[in-house]
Amino acid sequence: MDMRVIKYKWLIIGMGLLPFMGSAQKRVGDLTLLYNSAITSLQDSAKKISSTTGFFLKGNLSRAEVSSNQFSSVTIYDSKAGSGVLLKEVNGQKLLIRMNEENWNQKNRRFMNLNFTKTSETKTIAGYFCTQAKATTPDGSEITVFYTRDLIPENKNYDPPFKNLDGLPLEYELIKGNLHIKYTLASINLNPVPASKFDIPTSGYREMTYEESLKLKSGNQ
Repeated sequence: MDMRVIKYKWLIIGMGLLPFMGSAQKRVGDLTLLYNSAITSLQDSAKKISSTTGFFLKGNLSRAEVSSNQFSSVTIYDSKAGSGVLLKEVNGQKLLIRMNEENWNQKNRRFMNLNFTKTSETKTIAGYFCTQAKATTPDGSEITVFYTRDLIPENKNYDPPFKNLDGLPLEYELIKGNLHIKYTLASINLNPVPASKFDIPTSGYREMTYEESLKLKSGNQ
């Protein structure tokens, strides 16, 4: 084959790849995301509950921490084994609630199979180019997210609302009725996450099944 023809073919291939240059995705196994979050009422924005939310990922393991001066909880989940625990304090009791895959899906059923629609709005967050997308849950909650496609977590199950999102959420908000929750990125870290982050306590907690926790919750209402 004529060398000029070969060079021409490679030139055409190279030109075809140009739109994708500079936007290569990076798959990450270890990841730490910290958000500042605020819960407000659309009727009275002066009433606000501030909290911090952290996600720690290591392969198929994930840990979610929520902390404020009014409540705190930790969720540790193994997406490969399909099991996890929820640690929280209720009426002064420290509870360890075990969940299997069915429990996990039940707990997060309103976020299953969400379809996000991209908009034309974009912004840069922590140096990452982000695109806006929106989705509505079966119960009518509206989710708006700015996400980057530059980083793709290997474990897409760490945060159920964004399991089907083709990127990493860096800023998002949820509106349900008069309740408004907004998450703003505080920091992002790609360093290895210590395995000890996913250790499950063996003492100091009252252990119960997910079904038992639902009965406890209904009894306190």
